[in-house]
Amino acid sequence: MLVIAHRGASGYRPEHTPAAYRLAAAQGADYIEPDLVATLDGVLVCRHENEISGTTDVAHRPVFADRRITKVIDGEAVTGWFVEDFTYAELRTLRARERMPALRSSNTAYDGLEAIPTFDDVVALARQESLRLGRPIGVIPEIKRPAYFRRLGLPLEELLTERILALRLRPAEIMVQSFEPTSLRRLAVMTRVPLVQLIDAESAPSDLLRLGDRRTFADLLEPAGLRDIATYAQVLAPHKDLVIPRTPTGALGEPTRLVGQAHRAGLSVQLWTFRAERRFLPTATDFRTELTRFARLGIAGIFTDHPDQAATTLKPAALPG
Repeated sequence: MLVIAHRGASGYRPEHTPAAYRLAAAQGADYIEPDLVATLDGVLVCRHENEISGTTDVAHRPVFADRRITKVIDGEAVTGWFVEDFTYAELRTLRARERMPALRSSNTAYDGLEAIPTFDDVVALARQESLRLGRPIGVIPEIKRPAYFRRLGLPLEELLTERILALRLRPAEIMVQSFEPTSLRRLAVMTRVPLVQLIDAESAPSDLLRLGDRRTFADLLEPAGLRDIATYAQVLAPHKDLVIPRTPTGALGEPTRLVGQAHRAGLSVQLWTFRAERRFLPTATDFRTELTRFARLGIAGIFTDHPDQAATTLKPAALPG
């Protein structure tokens, strides 16, 4: 069972910061997850969204006040500051901050302490922690909105493949995720690293919508859709509610057949996202119980904001001490 640190140990430190990644490694994570977007000059940096007012101090930097703009992204109007409008030299002057301060108030103690890391920084950190801890720690980047960035002349697939080659990343060190099937198909012919098809509980892949392809995420989970995914990816990563849905009262219901169907198509299964705070947990269920219910279904890994609790629950014998 792989414990994948979702944006690092983001239950304890601001997401996508070196502190969050480093803590995740110490807490027992097998992989750390950097979400990747691109700067104006083509540097891959770690942010969950390309709009960065919620995760950096950019709104308090008068020098960048004129960069605030409204853009239409995947059909939605979004106002703020966008990574693709900054060079890396400009972006590195900003400092990270907690995205959910009302929920994770203790994380705000780390606001302003660290810069936005690059993909190269995260690979170096994972390798350093692997050596320090004496066990392998990989990276599992998600390329964010690749069709959007491609239209800007910033093709994330090519940019990431270039870094994979330059950093000599082996398949055992990296997996690459995307919600967009066309992006993963591109990567499948560019690189031999394992690929992960992310599946949302609702809507449809934005790249398919742009192409006039009416398939939804639900369509991709039909047997024919799973077989198609298996032609370019090795892992299916659906939202956890697609595997054990919630009842009308918010409790865990009965498992669906999705894990077994994915296995029959030749895909392993990783699930997202497991969080320990009460507001994210099923009714009348604690974090350990939730994890145990899902683990019994034969999944290969879970994405979590709290890798320490997940590691203790899922593989206590593997942890030091």
